[in-house]
Amino acid sequence: MKPSYFLACALAVVAVTGCNSKEGDAATNTPVKLEQVAPPKGGDWTQVVNPTPAGGFVMGNPNAKVKLVEFGSLTCPHCREFDEAGAEPLMNTYVKSGQVSWEFRNYVRDPFDLAATLVARCNGAASFFPLTRAFFEAQPTWVGKIQAAPADQLEQLQNLPSQQIPAGAARLAGFQEFAAMRGVPAAKSAQCLSDQAAIDRLVQMNSDATTQYPNFPGTPTFIINGELAERTANWETLEPKLKDALR
Repeated sequence: MKPSYFLACALAVVAVTGCNSKEGDAATNTPVKLEQVAPPKGGDWTQVVNPTPAGGFVMGNPNAKVKLVEFGSLTCPHCREFDEAGAEPLMNTYVKSGQVSWEFRNYVRDPFDLAATLVARCNGAASFFPLTRAFFEAQPTWVGKIQAAPADQLEQLQNLPSQQIPAGAARLAGFQEFAAMRGVPAAKSAQCLSDQAAIDRLVQMNSDATTQYPNFPGTPTFIINGELAERTANWETLEPKLKDALR
């Protein structure tokens, strides 16, 4: 896929198209005993975050028994709902144990998602998860701002040269001010928003996801130890499958 695929998306509304809303069937949800793997000295496993060859960022023990991958979109409301309900128990119970690692791979769906993602990734591994979670928490606010934007501003954005659209989308949504309050200076986020190599990498990640998983259902999608966790789009259905994988 070429970058223009995303940059030509409709701008008037951040739609839920491609957002996986299937709840699925719950697996066994009986208790599981988590043996604790000793964390790095002076910290815990949630503080260990590294980039991955697939382009994501992984939190936790690199040798964890269960390797969870989430494909998520910052404009996807179901991804926000998962973050709200599932991120804390996932980190505090499972990642901190050292038995589960959590890799987040961005799946970009539209120009505003692209802009937010470039900013969230701008400071690298150390701040990726906090920034991503901040974008999810504030999603209703900034999506509302985009939807309330005058039609002429959205049309102007759509008519920008493709390389200028991420920065234009960020300005309209207020992403640079949002990020500056969270440790990403405006000058740095401006560089990230115009980083064509980073944009191309995100486009390639989308292509890789649908190539590797032909039945890719949208976002959020979860992979457990390399296998697609079908009909799993929320914490209620994901946690039992993590427990099964840990047995």
